[in-house]
Amino acid sequence: MFINRPYWQELIEKAWLQKNIIWLMGVRRVGKTSLCQSLPNVDYFDCERPRVRQLFDDPEEFLMNQKGKRIVLDEIHRLDNPSEVLKLAADHYPEVKIIATGSSTLGASAKFKDTLTGRKKELWLTPMLLQELGIFGNQDIRHRLLFGGFPSFFASTQLPEDDFREWIDAYWAKDIQELFQVNKRYSFQKCAELLLAYSGGQFEASKLTAPCEVSRQTIANYVAILEETFVVHVIRPYSTHKPNEIIMAPKIYGFDTGFVCYAKGWRELRQEDVGLLWEQCVLNEIQAHLQTRSVNYWRNKQGHEIDFVIPSRTSKDIMAIECKFKVMQASMGQSALASLVKNIQMFRSYYKEGENLVVATDIDISFEKRFEDITITFVSVADLIKKLTLSIAKISL
Repeated sequence: MFINRPYWQELIEKAWLQKNIIWLMGVRRVGKTSLCQSLPNVDYFDCERPRVRQLFDDPEEFLMNQKGKRIVLDEIHRLDNPSEVLKLAADHYPEVKIIATGSSTLGASAKFKDTLTGRKKELWLTPMLLQELGIFGNQDIRHRLLFGGFPSFFASTQLPEDDFREWIDAYWAKDIQELFQVNKRYSFQKCAELLLAYSGGQFEASKLTAPCEVSRQTIANYVAILEETFVVHVIRPYSTHKPNEIIMAPKIYGFDTGFVCYAKGWRELRQEDVGLLWEQCVLNEIQAHLQTRSVNYWRNKQGHEIDFVIPSRTSKDIMAIECKFKVMQASMGQSALASLVKNIQMFRSYYKEGENLVVATDIDISFEKRFEDITITFVSVADLIKKLTLSIAKISL
């Protein structure tokens, strides 16, 4: 029995109203297959099976037989010429609704000779959303942080360390080897594991050259591949080149809190661990609901920092988002609160307009507090998403 995931199912149905081709991307085992199979009236084709691949010896005959149907082409990169099939469908068979799945962006590898510009709708399936915890039978946020957002991993009662290692090996064998020209397995996997372990920190390629035994340029190439396959997220500093701003030091986040814990060797969560993981969890929510990687952070040379910055495309408003696991009562000390306020004040000394948000797990109803010259709104993740989607709706009007 497949679990219904209303948010993602609705996103797919809306995408099909715009284009007949959906490219559903996301890391392997994140739930693409089960999500597709949960959709009503869908025929499923697993392109990893030789018998299925034979159906595409004549792609036009295959598509003619699918007229009026909704179909899933899972692991479509296993076909000899996957872009030809999708291009034919987009140009000549608009009545065939297709979801094609893959572990990277469509143009990430030489396997796809045509990126179908203007012919497809891209959807990015991220790890599990917080609103889905109840759907998968466990509302414990700390469990989500430690076990991660893969549905099968999240459902485990014991930490699935063997599954984490097996996933890393499968990622190399099935994604990297089939889609990219990467020769040094040890160096690539070491780079990936170190980036996961350093998740949330500033990226310096020179620090990885010695342990990975490759050049700085090779590290940069590895990061590009890891980003294309959604294993890391490169968050770049926001700046309009004002004095004292950090402008050249990106931060890198791992794709899933469970894998970050695994890379760090965490089998239990201490109180000092949850802040970093919560920050990454909030990033996952932003990316899933905005369906974009256009998220920045901000920092100046004095060390003041804002976790996430989201500029408006239509005005001077810039949303500043700070992530705190808990803020109510004694959860947040006076020094931590003062530091948070100072960071926002410094940011607003550069950029006057926009909301200042603090998102935490222990907030049910949003509230505002005034600190000297600024107002900060304390919100839940659900209210954060409402504010973000509202800003998107205004742009689309």
